Amino acid sequence: MMGQQPPDQNALFYDFCLDEYIPPDHLLRQIDQVFDLSALREHLSDYYSHTGRPSVDPELMIRMLIIGYCYGIRSERRLCEEVHLNLASRWFCRLGLENDVPDHSTFSKNRHGRFRDSEALRFMFEDVVRCCMAEGLVGGEGFATDASIIKADASRQHSVPGDEANNAFDPACASQPVREYLAALDQENPPAPPKNVSLTDPQARWTAAPGGPAFYGYSTNYLVDIAYNIIIDVEPTPAHRTAEVTSTRTMLERVEAQYTLKPTRLIGDTAYGTASMLGWLVDEKQIEPHVPVWDKIETNANRFSRWDFTWDAENNRYLCPAGKPLQHLRRNFKKQRSGITKENTIIYRASKHDCDACEYKPCCCPNVANRKITRSIYETSREVARTIAKTPEYRQSRKDRKKVEVLFAHLKRIMKLDRLRLRGLSGAGDEFLMAATVQNLKKLAQQRYKPPDYSIGAPV
Repeated sequence: MMGQQPPDQNALFYDFCLDEYIPPDHLLRQIDQVFDLSALREHLSDYYSHTGRPSVDPELMIRMLIIGYCYGIRSERRLCEEVHLNLASRWFCRLGLENDVPDHSTFSKNRHGRFRDSEALRFMFEDVVRCCMAEGLVGGEGFATDASIIKADASRQHSVPGDEANNAFDPACASQPVREYLAALDQENPPAPPKNVSLTDPQARWTAAPGGPAFYGYSTNYLVDIAYNIIIDVEPTPAHRTAEVTSTRTMLERVEAQYTLKPTRLIGDTAYGTASMLGWLVDEKQIEPHVPVWDKIETNANRFSRWDFTWDAENNRYLCPAGKPLQHLRRNFKKQRSGITKENTIIYRASKHDCDACEYKPCCCPNVANRKITRSIYETSREVARTIAKTPEYRQSRKDRKKVEVLFAHLKRIMKLDRLRLRGLSGAGDEFLMAATVQNLKKLAQQRYKPPDYSIGAPV
């Protein structure tokens, strides 16, 4: 006999357990098994009042944010709807069928308030990294670093030239991103003004990706342990190469201070192969730079390049192809001079008399009186990097560097973080920290999860 659905009636009593409806291989269940927020609750205790009406549980908001970043839900309104309708999301957030979901405005208030003041997201990220270390997912031998540009929530039309930015803002009615920008200008060493400054997000940098239009953006900088592709640290910067390289130093020092981790090698692209960066890695940190050396390209094939000159370290000079010396100082000065330029280089010059009588002058220095060669004060560290580039370990490092690109692809395509929703450098940092935390949680959950054995004869 054909069954018939009974009419809809409000049940006075029901017995419904959400846990029974969440499969064991569900992503949120796997994350819940490895995620503990007890330490975060204690960390935030000083930022909540002990009197008055109870506030929204911070653990609930953090769990909702994790759901949003797991499934690429960028809108907080849409996230609240997802938690309201999805049983797995309710179970993960510790909400019953009768519990209300917080309003979307609660996220904004807490992100710009308690969470940012207490650095709760940084604390949670570091706690997850420690869990990964305890699970054996962090080798600590090799780190890879790279940056990816994310579009900022800034309009191309609402901007002013960099030299007019100081007079374009009213501090009395400025938004939080503007206040952060003005506070950075009041520092002892303020950053150089860019060509264009956005009126909505002045800390975002005007940049142009290859083959695409220019836009305002921030860079997310990853420091990744290549053993299991765990993100050890993340740092937000404006979309500028110099800031990206500087952030690597910050991350390496912070990782060493927080986790007592110091890699034996650092993997990066040519942007991290500047002379100062290589000198810092080799001389100060004793880290092998598996990084291509950044050199100026000499295009004239009919002239001698600097590689045709031999370095004489014992006498602190170069020898030209004709055997004549190129010296740093050719006369004594009453006051000792370092001879180091603003670019941290030392200039070695040949004698004019030697060059005039040399048969190689047409292919060495035809348009000047004598030949000169510029040598970086970090040239020894650069030579170390060049020597490493010839080893089999370096070729393996080139392959390992692709692991960082995989994380960026996952960040933009799966997590939908191709455009920021929060403004300011601190807002970008909050989004980058949450995204990196979720990426590490997925790795940790996959490591701990053991799928059930459904083979014949397996114990039930």
